[in-house]
Amino acid sequence: MRRIFALVFLLSALSARAQSPYESSADFAKYAMKLREQALAKVEPQVYVPTTSQRGTPRRFPLKTNIVTTVFWIGEQAGGNNPVPNFKSSWDANWTNNYGGFDTPDSSARRNYIPVAFIPRQNPFYYALPYNDVTHGQFKPEAPLVIPWFKQEYAKRGSQPGSSVCKDRWVAIRKGNRTCYAQWEDCGPFRTDHFQYVFGNERPKPNLNRGAGLDVSPAVRDYLGLGPTDVTDWQFVEVGDVPPGPWRSYGDNNHFVIARRQTEQRVVQQAPGTAKK
Repeated sequence: MRRIFALVFLLSALSARAQSPYESSADFAKYAMKLREQALAKVEPQVYVPTTSQRGTPRRFPLKTNIVTTVFWIGEQAGGNNPVPNFKSSWDANWTNNYGGFDTPDSSARRNYIPVAFIPRQNPFYYALPYNDVTHGQFKPEAPLVIPWFKQEYAKRGSQPGSSVCKDRWVAIRKGNRTCYAQWEDCGPFRTDHFQYVFGNERPKPNLNRGAGLDVSPAVRDYLGLGPTDVTDWQFVEVGDVPPGPWRSYGDNNHFVIARRQTEQRVVQQAPGTAKK
């Protein structure tokens, strides 16, 4: 193919030389190279290689599709198909207090994705998946092998044996043409051991909630317009792939709130007449 192209190019160049307005060899050489580049562009595919990750288009983790999704909330009582109360989470024995109160699911008592009664001290956009990476203060044996980000997060958190590397992890949750972002704050529904689904290719196990494989908070429900039991797609995302939205606004556990506070603190410390501590 390239030999044929070279022959065609040579004949085109010779013909162009005869018709060219350029007198010197140097000028004609430049003219010929321009013709060659134009010809190559027509026969060789152009490949776009992105240099940065595109926001809102996670590529590293697989997409879980058609997952039955239910709604849960901080402070929820046990009852019906919810066998465990949500006053505490798998990783936070004082979850309700640390959040700031009861995260009511009553839409009439919520505004702008948060309860009207108080401002949450943790991100109101949260979710639960059926896996816990720690038990009895130690990582489960499979955790380092199945969690994609385990090594990176373990080193970042100072190698604390009982500190979950799953807590606060971001996901993108999609319903129709809307996508919401939330942080991992509890384990369920029903199970805490199904790593084959959470990190692998298995489907959620059958359970009392139509085989639900994802629990989401009232804020996620309201943003996506979900029913009490619905179907969504989800996937893990890196912090850098989380776009602007209401999920960035609140929470001591929220990466964006933490970064904003650190920036504000540096500005104050660098202000004229402000003593550095």
